Parts: sequence; structure tokens; C-alpha cells
Amino acid sequence: MPHSLERVRPALKRMRSFTLSDFDFDLPAELVAQHPAAERSASRLLDGTTSLPIDRIFRALPSLLRPGDLLVFNDTQVVKARLFGEKPTGGKLELLVERVLQGAEVVAHMKVSKKPSIGTVLRMAGGFTATLLGRWPEENGALFRFAFESPAGEDPYALMARCGHVPLPPYIEHGDSEDDERRYQTVFARVPGAVAAPTAALHFDEALLAELDARGVQRASVTLHVGAGTFQPVKTENIAEHTMHAERYDVPPATQQAIADCHARGGRIVAVGTTTVRTLESWAASGQAQGDTRIFITPGFRFRHVDLLITNFHLPKSTLMMLVSALAGYERVMALYAHAIRERYRFFSYGDAMLLERAAP
Repeated sequence: MPHSLERVRPALKRMRSFTLSDFDFDLPAELVAQHPAAERSASRLLDGTTSLPIDRIFRALPSLLRPGDLLVFNDTQVVKARLFGEKPTGGKLELLVERVLQGAEVVAHMKVSKKPSIGTVLRMAGGFTATLLGRWPEENGALFRFAFESPAGEDPYALMARCGHVPLPPYIEHGDSEDDERRYQTVFARVPGAVAAPTAALHFDEALLAELDARGVQRASVTLHVGAGTFQPVKTENIAEHTMHAERYDVPPATQQAIADCHARGGRIVAVGTTTVRTLESWAASGQAQGDTRIFITPGFRFRHVDLLITNFHLPKSTLMMLVSALAGYERVMALYAHAIRERYRFFSYGDAMLLERAAP
């Protein structure tokens, strides 16, 4: 049963490990944002860096940062990865493209009443076909590998752009619209490949970025292609038994240098979103600037690069709740969430944001 955020159990101070239930809480359904704020930077910002939380507007962020701080964004671009089609029998199906492979091959989730056999050619809305090649990454994998083919020879990205739908999260209850196509995308999205937006960055607009530049706050980018696994529930009470989904990341040389320079001048690394945290800390842990990551950040994790975090409010019992608790401290985060619910903050992808500071070890 979810517990009240007003009463974080004192026994947790003595616990060496956390269970899934520790990250559960009651969230009124009406606080789940179904649409974005009228203006990106007009969202609310809960400042959790002070002894008592302060309610602000997101466009106040520049006043909370210092010259020489480094904001690190995720520049992934959401693709219109939801595709609809039918089997030769006429049965309807839906594909959610998770990854584009070489050539015309993709890896996708498949929603269908009865799985077709390998070799089946599916007729997709928009006038192209998808041939089922097998499961992925191996024969017992949860995803499926397809080969796309169109009369015009379009590649998968072109087909998704023409025929696909914005892959809105499962808790958004309306179909995608032209407004979603614009607003479920950051203003600096550059590298196509994500099926979910790095939502903390949705609050930034050009005017806010210009003000940050004027104040001497530096900027850099990483890429992590957010997968549908970001919405995957944790099903084991022992969180150590949870298997994280894989996501591709890249920390370019310019960003590596910017981070080194920031450390050298005593500035702070400000991660914009949990995807940026996962990218930076994967790089720190592995020494690899590119690759797939399954990093699972839970309380007790030792952060190497992140000093501050800008993040939206997350689902109960999610891996992202565990990540923010690892950064700012479990009791601190739960107290901030209690405040957010009392003050009617808007939750999840189209919701409001919070600013967190890394807790002392």
C-alpha cells in the first residue's frame, strides 16, 4: 500500500537498503498533467536547494545559478515512433520503434492480439510494409526486429516522420496532436532517436537560454536516446533484482572538455533531467564516452559529475524516484514531494519541475 509522504518512517534512517514500497506514495490523479503549460518557462519550479522549499516559476532559474556553472542538456530528438498497421489476416497492430538499426531494419515493441510468425509481411498505414525478422536482442528477447520497405525507398526515420505518431507516455490520455508534436520536443533537440522526451528540458525556451548565457552560465550537451523502458514498472520488492533497460548514449569531446573546465574553475555541473544524469554517471563509471547503459542509480550511489539536478516529478515506485532520492537524499525528496502535492504541482512529462542539490555523502 502506498504510504503518506507526510510521514516518512523514522526507521529508514537506520536502514541499509530500500525496498520498492519505500518509493510508493499517494498521488491524486488530477495532478497528472495532460497538457503542457501555455508557455514553456511559465511552469512552476520547486526550489529544493534551501532548508525550506520555495515555490518559484521556471523562468526564475537563472537567478538560482552562478556564472561558471555548466548546464548539461540531453539533445536527443523524439521521433514519431508509434506506427499502426495490420496483419495479412486483417488483425490490427501497433509498433513502437525503439531503435533504428543498419539499413532499413528497426527494433520495436509490438502490440497485437496474436503474434505473427517470423517472415510475416505487415501492411502499415502510410503505404509501406514491415517484415518480421525475429525477436531482439536474441530469440527470447522482449522486442522484435523488422525490415521496413516503401515504394519510394524511404529510410525508417523518413517513414516515421511521414506516417508515425508522437509516442506520448501511457499516462497521457489523449491522442497526439500538432501541439504535442511541437511541445513534446525540446527547443534544442538535434539527434533523432528517442521515443520519450527528456522532459525536464521541455521548460527551456529561447528567451530563457539567452538570459542564462547573459549571466555567464555555460551550456553543453550529451545524447541519450530515451527508450520506452523508461516507463517500465519495477516489479520486484527487492529493488536490487530489477533489470534496467538499455539506452544509447554519447558524451562528445567538447562536452568532456567543458565538464573538465567546470570542475577546474570550481563551477557546478547542473544536469537537466535524469537522462543527463544517467549519461554523465555512465561515462564516469565505465570510462566509455559512447555505448549502451543499464545504469541503475539508487540511494548509496556515489555521484562523480552531478552537483545539481533539474527534474520533473516522477511516478511512484519508479527507478527515477530512486535516482532523485540517491542524489538529494530520500527523506529530503519525500518531503519535497509532500510539499508538491499539497501545493498542487503538476506531475510527470507535461508537469512542473524541481531543482535539487546533491546531498553530502
